[in-house]
Amino acid sequence: MVSDCTPAVDKYNQELVRHGTSFFPLGCYSDDLSKSDVPWHWHEEIEAAVVIKGSTAVTIGSKTHIIGEGEGFFVNSGVLHDCRRIDQQDCFLRSVVFHPRLVGGSLESIFYQKYVLPVTENRSVEGMHLRNSIQWQKDAMEEINRAWIACAQEHSGYELTAREALGQFLDIMRRHMPAVDARPDAKEIRNWERIKQMLQFIHRRYGEEISTGAIAQSASVSESECLRCFRSTIGTTPIQYLREYRVGQAARLLGNTHIRIADIAAECGFQDVSYFTKTFREMTGVTPKTYRAREQSGAESGEDEL
Repeated sequence: MVSDCTPAVDKYNQELVRHGTSFFPLGCYSDDLSKSDVPWHWHEEIEAAVVIKGSTAVTIGSKTHIIGEGEGFFVNSGVLHDCRRIDQQDCFLRSVVFHPRLVGGSLESIFYQKYVLPVTENRSVEGMHLRNSIQWQKDAMEEINRAWIACAQEHSGYELTAREALGQFLDIMRRHMPAVDARPDAKEIRNWERIKQMLQFIHRRYGEEISTGAIAQSASVSESECLRCFRSTIGTTPIQYLREYRVGQAARLLGNTHIRIADIAAECGFQDVSYFTKTFREMTGVTPKTYRAREQSGAESGEDEL
């Protein structure tokens, strides 16, 4: 089954989002970035996607890629990444997020050793922009689409088809990825580990009152080191990231629930509704009420009352 745009970041625990089930660890998503960008996150699963309409800016680790219509991207296991549309234009993509064991089985199997580990242990490749103009990358995207369509249609044996397609995808990546010869230096690795801890803290506690000091403490660093780490890795400050994350969570609630706007504001860490409205409008271009009306065209007018 293919899910609608479901953010990879869970409201309560960013690392433990389950893509698929323990029996079939594959999630297939139809992502509409006009509703919400996908914030910084990471997961043990491998992620691959193809842009169906529009274009998107995908940052994987320290590199930003502009992915156009008909192109795709690959994100290796455990790598921080985000995804956002460009210039407020519509953008739709098909993404598959799967645990390596779906293809590899047990760690001791030849499938894991020969086809999975050469990809997931190649830390010189955090991710990749896949282009139609390069035949092997075009072939890789065809396998992504084949897995996605199998899950969308759910015909008899679709699990086998999806698994086989993703196995072929990993084999293509394995054969064409550069050799492991350019690992990030120790300082860069440390920065990414710290930012992961601090983002996880924000994703779990964004509804509470949070200071830069509390964010820094979550990774056992000073406030100045926290600020430096955020600027050097994801190009913003911890408080600005917190505000953007809160607005993103509020947008999802506005679009998918009938909770009162004042309650959404409080749940997302905005104790003052006027400040919430001002911040939301600055970041989205519309008020929360207008956003809800646009996303829920059939909503009753009384639902937007504060």
